[in-house]
Amino acid sequence: MRIAIIAESFPPDVNGVAHSVVRIAEHLVKRGHTPLVIAPAPASSTRGLTGAHPFPVIRVPSVPLPRYRSLRLGLPGPKLTEALVSHAPDMVHLACPFLLGARGVALAQQRRMPCLAVYQTDVAAYARTYVGWGEAAVWKWMRTVHNGADRTLAPSTRSAADLVAHGIQRVWLWQRGVDVVRFDPAKRNELVRKVLAPNGEVLIGYVGRLAAEKRVDLLAKTSELPGVRVVIVGDGPARRDLEKALPKAVFLGTRHGAQLARLFASFDIFAHTGPHETFGQTIQEALASGLPVIAPSAGGPVDLVTPGVNGTLVPPEDEDALAGAVAELVTDGELRRQYGINARAGVEGRTWSAVGDELIAHYESILASPGVTRHVRVAA
Repeated sequence: MRIAIIAESFPPDVNGVAHSVVRIAEHLVKRGHTPLVIAPAPASSTRGLTGAHPFPVIRVPSVPLPRYRSLRLGLPGPKLTEALVSHAPDMVHLACPFLLGARGVALAQQRRMPCLAVYQTDVAAYARTYVGWGEAAVWKWMRTVHNGADRTLAPSTRSAADLVAHGIQRVWLWQRGVDVVRFDPAKRNELVRKVLAPNGEVLIGYVGRLAAEKRVDLLAKTSELPGVRVVIVGDGPARRDLEKALPKAVFLGTRHGAQLARLFASFDIFAHTGPHETFGQTIQEALASGLPVIAPSAGGPVDLVTPGVNGTLVPPEDEDALAGAVAELVTDGELRRQYGINARAGVEGRTWSAVGDELIAHYESILASPGVTRHVRVAA
């Protein structure tokens, strides 16, 4: 198959959308398919950081997101249309559709191309926080985009229910994969631990973007617990404020690859704070690294964290409950160990290869559906 992936985000962006698009496109190539990625152009200062990929990437003009200038909004225009038409796809794949995705679904309808949309980000929360759009207006826009596709894939049961409640049709569950080779408890590194916890502190890790909606500030009380060191990996517009709010925490900035895997495995507990996660990819990476996870009982984490098995769920945005859950695990090393064993075992089958094959099955199902009468499949 020839697949056109229209992505609202792509490396050098560091987020779940960008990462999953790369992994899926790589998997499509391995399976003998021909993907093309259409994505926003990066800022001029980061163009040398985009890396090489085994599939073509077409960049369209972009502008910085208001109040979060390191993220770029792709501008739909002639370049997107030209790239899509030239690729002649059997399937149009919309990754977290909003602006580029809206144009992509319109082109798919006009040209009778099968189309699949992947919901991955709480767009309503983003638009409210960074653009000032009302939630009702955002959901109206999203209904138009997603209901124009033949199928929408949601990453968690909570996000799927949210989509259905807001009038989005043809919703299926499709979770994300995790690299269980890269993220492995065996990567635990005593030198890393000695540097981060020179007095033998229990390491509480957070990995993710440092942005207002992630609520990393909720770790303030946790960072004050005795015998604890909070380590924050990531960057973003909220970093300066967070450094002031959590003066005892260690801020390492963004880390990638083997270095990130060593950090994950060297933590003792993973704490996730964001109440608006549609999935929670860093939670999966922590589980694969053999860490007990403490996360809010909202959105994607509900599918990933089983209380009493691999971690603890706490009320969203409850700083006291978060610190209390951490304190309980800090004092019980055996419970941490058992949770970590269960965490690793629970994700070992969630490889990118497995979920990539699930995605291909969704493509094939759409193409074979008698209900897709308006489409004419383009010959490969």
